[in-house]
Amino acid sequence: MAKRSTTKGAGGGAAAGRGAGARTRGVVPIARKTVVDLAVAELRERILHGDYPEGSALRQDALAEALGVSRIPVREALRQLEAEGLVAFNPHQGAVVSTLSLPEVEELFALRALIESDLMARSVPVLRASHLARAAEILDEYEAAFERRDIAEWGLLNWQFHSTLLSAAGRTRTLGVLQTLHNQSERYMRMQLALTHGELRAKGEHRAILAAARSRDASRAAERLATHILNAGHSLTEFLRVHRGGAAAVSSGDDT
Repeated sequence: MAKRSTTKGAGGGAAAGRGAGARTRGVVPIARKTVVDLAVAELRERILHGDYPEGSALRQDALAEALGVSRIPVREALRQLEAEGLVAFNPHQGAVVSTLSLPEVEELFALRALIESDLMARSVPVLRASHLARAAEILDEYEAAFERRDIAEWGLLNWQFHSTLLSAAGRTRTLGVLQTLHNQSERYMRMQLALTHGELRAKGEHRAILAAARSRDASRAAERLATHILNAGHSLTEFLRVHRGGAAAVSSGDDT
């Protein structure tokens, strides 16, 4: 805090040189952005890991204390997570972990299937051996994480596998949009895989996608990827339908 106070005074003093003032003003956003980025990364991981369940309140004072920062970076982090679709602001509750309806989940996976299959078709013809080798390494790590039930690693490695094969298309903006879609679905996917052991299907489908990419069959790789995503979306919506229905039944039973 003292550093920010000193910097602000130096930037506003008339005696400060223009060059020195510019350099001082240039330091503040970098330091502040670093704190916000750390807060975003930590809160995102806690949401994706299920530490903060869907619909739960995210109180800025409590989060600031837990993270050891002031409320300002927490507030900015929550706004960034709102843009990613992980947080919603309720007029009466403030920030809460967002909840996707079943139609929204279906739409999210349909969007992913469209975008990812297009990127795959563009990427396969220009994939380098290094892309394919890295994708294979990630799948080995992914399957090892399944064996040790390391749930926290599943979403990260899944994104790394997909993005490694898709990055050769050179569509960085599209890949950024896609990462946001992955983040919105990741906490649900982790929960589903952890509770239903859906990793066996995921492992087989990932290997089939990689095999098609290795054979330079762009259309087959794109088709297998789209099928993989739509299968995952269907499986997830069915799981959520049962899971939420069971939770509602328990809640109703508690009220009687």
